[in-house]
Amino acid sequence: MLIINKIIEIETNEGINIHNITPQVEAIISSSEIKNGHILVFSRHTTTALAINEDESRLLEDVKVFLQNLAPSSDKYLHNDLHLRGDIPPDEPMNAHSHLMAMMLSSSEVIPIVDGKLALGTYQSVLFFELDGARKRTVFCQISGISEQ
Repeated sequence: MLIINKIIEIETNEGINIHNITPQVEAIISSSEIKNGHILVFSRHTTTALAINEDESRLLEDVKVFLQNLAPSSDKYLHNDLHLRGDIPPDEPMNAHSHLMAMMLSSSEVIPIVDGKLALGTYQSVLFFELDGARKRTVFCQISGISEQ
């Protein structure tokens, strides 16, 4: 069995934004020699998330509204009492709402690879959620599998 590790870098915007990273994940698979196995896609940040769903603009706007209603940035959160927290960087944002949204989603997805391709359904895409932004983010990908059928 082969194991290959790769990183996807994403420049995000302010607030909630959703990026379809399916092409980057597919490129990692096609550049590998793995034909059958799986890929772990893992978000390396506490205010980002991953999901497999449809990349349809109106649905993605619905998701943003849903998440904002779930954890409004205007609510009072203990995590945002920055003066009561020790050892924080000077540019620390008040982002408790972003952490809460991320916990309601997922930090990783595992997707089967069959014949060198993602085994996603017709309308499925790998979506990366920026819930805080704007930042440079990284997604860790680990492919495990075999090169022959």
